[in-house]
Amino acid sequence: QVQLVESGGGLVQAGGSLRLSCGVSGRTFSTYAVGWFRQAPGKEREFVGAIARSGGNIYYADSVKGRFTISRDDVENTVYLQMNSLKPEHTAVYYCAGRTLATYALYYKYSTNPEWYGDWGQGTQVTVSS
Repeated sequence: QVQLVESGGGLVQAGGSLRLSCGVSGRTFSTYAVGWFRQAPGKEREFVGAIARSGGNIYYADSVKGRFTISRDDVENTVYLQMNSLKPEHTAVYYCAGRTLATYALYYKYSTNPEWYGDWGQGTQVTVSS
């Protein structure tokens, strides 16, 4: 059974850092595209970044470039979102999402559209205080 589990959220002061984890089970991880999204109260779900597949390209929203870093561990089947220099406006529930790619899929295959992803975690709360 497919399962995505986010962890690592919490309360931090502005300027601090957090590392979120997305553990994946029930999928072939090497050809699994993973995206990170966030949703603040009253706002639409927003693309944060994505990694296309194992060894694939990594993409970031302009708003987080230079602050957030995505990586993946193919042994632990986990994708990470390292968040540095956090600001109060980063407060949101952060979700990871995944989609299985074809074995021949290009290394840059991803989407900023949440509807493209079929699998979702339940989210982890990130709160940044001023």
